Amino acid sequence: MEGLLHALVLDGQGGATQVTDLTQALKDEAPVWLHFDYTSEAVQRFLSQLEFLQEWEWQALLAEETRPRVTRANHGLLLFLRGVNLNPRQNPEDMVSVRCFVSKNVLITCRKRVLISIEDLRNALLDGNSVTTISDLICALIDRLTHRMQDTLWQVEEQLDDFEEQLDKEESQPDYHQITLLRRQVISLKRYIKPQRQAIYDLIDTKVSWLSLEQRRLLGEANNTLSRYIEELEASIERAQVLQQSIANQLNEQLNQRMYIMSVVAALFLPLGFLTGLLGVNIGGIPGTENPWSFSIFVIALVVLTVAVAVLFKRRKWI
Repeated sequence: MEGLLHALVLDGQGGATQVTDLTQALKDEAPVWLHFDYTSEAVQRFLSQLEFLQEWEWQALLAEETRPRVTRANHGLLLFLRGVNLNPRQNPEDMVSVRCFVSKNVLITCRKRVLISIEDLRNALLDGNSVTTISDLICALIDRLTHRMQDTLWQVEEQLDDFEEQLDKEESQPDYHQITLLRRQVISLKRYIKPQRQAIYDLIDTKVSWLSLEQRRLLGEANNTLSRYIEELEASIERAQVLQQSIANQLNEQLNQRMYIMSVVAALFLPLGFLTGLLGVNIGGIPGTENPWSFSIFVIALVVLTVAVAVLFKRRKWI
């Protein structure tokens, strides 16, 4: 079927086999995992025809925009998750959505873009060294999605460290625009990770028989990890804000110093401008017009006046 990415039946020993008859696989008691590209019209028709999915449920699986959450369905749970976008030439903060319908023996996942965590889990099942039940599969998927976020957070911290080192060096200054972009990326990551933590908490709190106590504990560890990630993101946002303020303060200080120098220079030459303007008027009575030494005397007087003003500024500690 067009849009079907894989259909796996778990063998209960850590492996899985691929199937082609989806209808029969869903009727059997064996755990089955169906993974779709929800943009395909064939997938949309298939989901709309499933008896155990109500209309609002399959429409939720096909929604264009979703936020991480858990919703109780008629015959299971709807679970919406996000993973960092590790696809080539893509932004990690543009997190990839995976929509899940999960029950005791059925897992249906839908995505639009490739999610590496799902590909890893599929390969592990085909290699025969993965999970045995659908609930284990959900826990493994959440665990992979959670731990793949760590590398992205490390990259953010490394970039902030580099910016802070550049700020400490007088000969270089970090790019204000790049810090702004990094801060927006961190805010975008937090926008999805924070509700994902709540979604996992709600999943732990759901009263479903197929989720064991040990699996709830594993989900609790994932939830604690997400809480730590959120704290790191909040710290990164604050660090980026401090960097921006420091750069702005440095720029303001440089501007103030330049304006101060310009003001001092203007003050030094203010008397000179006044005198030259006064003696430059084209009217009669200007003194010294008949004396050949008048210009030399006037220049010497201007130099002496400038030095005197400079000495006055120095004594007052203005320069």
